[in-house]
Amino acid sequence: MSRTTTQTLTPARSRRAAGAWTRHDTTWMLGLYGTAIGAGTLFLPINAGIGGLWPLLFMCLLALPLTYFAHRGLSRFVLSGSTRDGDITEVVEEHFGLTAGKLITLLYFFAIYPILLVYSVAITNTVLSFLNHQLGIDVGSGLSTRAVFSLALILGLMSVVRLGGAFIVKAMSILVYPFVCALMLLALYLIPNWSTAVITQSGSLGDALGHGSFWHTLWLVIPVMVFSFNHSPIISSFAVDQKRLHHDNPDAAANRTLLRAHLLMVLSVMLFVFSCVFSLTPADLMMAKEQNISILSYLANHFQNPMIAWMAPLIAMIAISKSFLGHYLGAKEGMNGLMLKALRQRGKTVSPARLDRYTAIFMIITCWAVATFNPSILGMIETLGGPVIALLLFLMPMYAIRKVPAMRRYAGQPSNVFVVVIGLIAISAIFYKLFV
Repeated sequence: MSRTTTQTLTPARSRRAAGAWTRHDTTWMLGLYGTAIGAGTLFLPINAGIGGLWPLLFMCLLALPLTYFAHRGLSRFVLSGSTRDGDITEVVEEHFGLTAGKLITLLYFFAIYPILLVYSVAITNTVLSFLNHQLGIDVGSGLSTRAVFSLALILGLMSVVRLGGAFIVKAMSILVYPFVCALMLLALYLIPNWSTAVITQSGSLGDALGHGSFWHTLWLVIPVMVFSFNHSPIISSFAVDQKRLHHDNPDAAANRTLLRAHLLMVLSVMLFVFSCVFSLTPADLMMAKEQNISILSYLANHFQNPMIAWMAPLIAMIAISKSFLGHYLGAKEGMNGLMLKALRQRGKTVSPARLDRYTAIFMIITCWAVATFNPSILGMIETLGGPVIALLLFLMPMYAIRKVPAMRRYAGQPSNVFVVVIGLIAISAIFYKLFV
């Protein structure tokens, strides 16, 4: 998943009817698509394919409704605000009060901060794997080696952060589409390597449904899907823009753009997932999970193909760096907001520069520590990233439909039940270690 900060795209010319598709809608469709496709996509094939063909097919059936209905709910929540320019924080305070606004700020921080830790581990493992396998440099894998390399990499990324948010956003907007194109080209390039291993090892559907590993795989792939397809940070800006542009019926216009973006998103991501899974065996995917590397790094080491060996890890490095920088902006925003609220309650103030400095020191130390000790990336996604995102993206808007008068018109839709069930399943992964 990749996060971007997007300026309002409303054109100065007169507003158009919600039924007419415009270039402006295309810009938002591509913006939503580009925001969702990021480093999170590189870990989805591993969990999706470990259980064989049947969990993968079920995931295909879930992907579009899971993504569309959840983000539609969050968009409707922002649209329900009484002011035309109210973003998600203002709408939360309007509907639930100041205390809830603080809780949502806290939740927003914990929905993004763990992802920053995930990418700290991922960039360290990707670079070390590249040095060992592609460049033939034996740097070892001890704790001291990881400490040195992880600190150097995180400081390098933080030096880019010091160039400013505007530079980061511009850099991400430049990188996202070449990254997507490279990912799709790699998916097509892998087709000659497809085999039937994932099919022959899956057995019949009846056998799969009666086997515990099928439900176990499906249970753990849902939070990874939530993580991989998540683009909730851009939804607030998108919904505010729809209110300004289509003030008569913003919901219909927003839904139409979301649906097209999500169709494009699901089709391209599933092509990549299928191509990776059919190029490997479930045993290979399990090995990738145990090695704690992205699917691109594993592909680079698995195939004796110079193009894949060099292109795949470079794509992974760009994707992870891009996602780290984007999520740092969100994590900094959340942490600064928490510290400001705490200081105001005590009657104290602090300059923005000092606040940014405190946040940067905290992020460097925690990201470095986590990257050094190398916890399971997919484990962090399953039990931290996906569940917390699900709480904000899936359950909060559904709660608002029941409690907020402005959203009552959306009550009673079957899709609401689907969103709540998926959200609860994703959150239940937090307790995975207690039951397994």
